[in-house]
Amino acid sequence: MNKNELISAMANASSLNQTQCTEALQTFINTVTAELKGGSEVKIIGFGTFKISKRKATTGRNPQTGAQIQIPASNAPKFSAGKALKEAVN
Repeated sequence: MNKNELISAMANASSLNQTQCTEALQTFINTVTAELKGGSEVKIIGFGTFKISKRKATTGRNPQTGAQIQIPASNAPKFSAGKALKEAVN
């Protein structure tokens, strides 16, 4: 399911139209992104938790030349499914 299909499914399952569902989904995405960027995590009881995982700097290798390269530290977004979501899909 892609973003447009999700918006259509939301509109079909609710009393909102597609424009309202688009705004709601975009607001959700923007809010989660802003919280993660600020270092917070977002917990939705029964659904899951969005959080940042810190990756350490490491030394890698260029596969074409074999030369060592330094890979900088970075932050990666992670999602952990909540208990209710895990139970719902099993």
